[in-house]
Amino acid sequence: MKKQGFNPYLPSWEYTPDGEPYVFNNRVYVYGSHDRFNGHAYCLNDYVCWSAPADNLGDWRYEGIIYRKTDDPLNPDGSMCLYAPDVTVGPDGRYYLYYVLDKVPIVSVAVCDTPAGKYEFYGYVHYSDGTRLGEREGDQPQFDPGVLTEGDKTYLYTGFCGFGDKSRKGAMATVLGPDMITILEETVFVAPSEPYSKGSGYEGHQFFEAPSIRKKGDTYYLVYSSIVMHELCYATSKHPTKDFVFRGVIVSNNDLHIDFYKPAEKPMFYGGNNHGSIVEINGKWYIFYHRHTNGTNFSRQGCIEQIEFLSDGTIPQVEMTSCGPNGGPLVGRGEYPAYLACNLFYKDESVYTDCTGAWMDHQFPKITQEGKDGDEEIGYIANMKASATAGFKYFDCKGIRTVKIKVRGYCKGDFEVKTSWNGTALGKITVDFTNVWKEYSADIAIPDGIQALYITYTGHGSASLASFTLE
Repeated sequence: MKKQGFNPYLPSWEYTPDGEPYVFNNRVYVYGSHDRFNGHAYCLNDYVCWSAPADNLGDWRYEGIIYRKTDDPLNPDGSMCLYAPDVTVGPDGRYYLYYVLDKVPIVSVAVCDTPAGKYEFYGYVHYSDGTRLGEREGDQPQFDPGVLTEGDKTYLYTGFCGFGDKSRKGAMATVLGPDMITILEETVFVAPSEPYSKGSGYEGHQFFEAPSIRKKGDTYYLVYSSIVMHELCYATSKHPTKDFVFRGVIVSNNDLHIDFYKPAEKPMFYGGNNHGSIVEINGKWYIFYHRHTNGTNFSRQGCIEQIEFLSDGTIPQVEMTSCGPNGGPLVGRGEYPAYLACNLFYKDESVYTDCTGAWMDHQFPKITQEGKDGDEEIGYIANMKASATAGFKYFDCKGIRTVKIKVRGYCKGDFEVKTSWNGTALGKITVDFTNVWKEYSADIAIPDGIQALYITYTGHGSASLASFTLE
């Protein structure tokens, strides 16, 4: 029996953001940076890889560490972090890993004979005279490499452009030769930064970071994170290094802009930076992106949503769900862990994670876990105060008459169960103070059909939610 596919798609104790997905030999491989549980900065861990059968995005396999931060000759003491990477297959059939260390402006490359083996350091992207890209006078610093190989040419996309920074002009494209490392064509700018965007069509969604390139038919899709950070946007062109036109937003990690189930500008999760890409798997297309957990920017987890292409090549924005990798709703019966929440919010709204200091005041709910980084501890939602709501989408329900929840904490009151974030409560489950996980239940009928499930705390104190069960 196939495993169901959940968001986040990897185990709840794994923090692998910036996902770049590819299908090699009928398996999906995801390459990303590697955050730490309760980390103090981005990308503190070594690169790991996960893979899954192309016909089952619920069955992920850990491929192990594929590259260590100390493998780069510039970083023997490991004091620099490995930022978001990308992988491409060279004309020689080998797999090339492109990345940037966190304190240098150049692009490093590693190589491996297999998709998820041990990558070996290969060299630095450089001009024909040996000068490294990013270090020649006039070069802009390199960041977040994305790569696409066609024939003997590899197109390298890079860039980081903060709001108001006139020293950064936008996303860059550089053409490399068959050795995967020597520059053939000078760098050009393909998407504008905020100070250089007037009249470009990118206004409000200017390039920030995370360029990723894919090709569908005869069209190149440049996926990137915009200046507002929480959204992955895209631009298209018929040419890999020019004429990219802004087309829209694919996903936001707080669901801004979506208006079919709530007001367009109401955040439904605590957003932050975003990074990912699109990929075709078994004839269907998906967007890989990440969400933020633990009330911090530094513990991010990968998620997947299915997308569609309209006849004009555009991609309508998709909502965050708990079932994105599943290809449809989850079975509407049984126990589900609370960390699958795709919506999480409180009466005081926040578009971003960790932006107001309120996290330090323990104001907002957060997805977290026990133990230390690497411990295989199942995640849960902590700090659910009155009005805190966790939303889960979607379930194919039939004949559900009882809802159970597993709770602990200094709490006393009720959890309301609804099928929309602002809907009428179908019923309430009363909870009380408990220092250990305790299951509570109530007779609550969930209407038959495909449903969202929202669980809102309305009591006193602060509760933690481990799971819910539909019976």
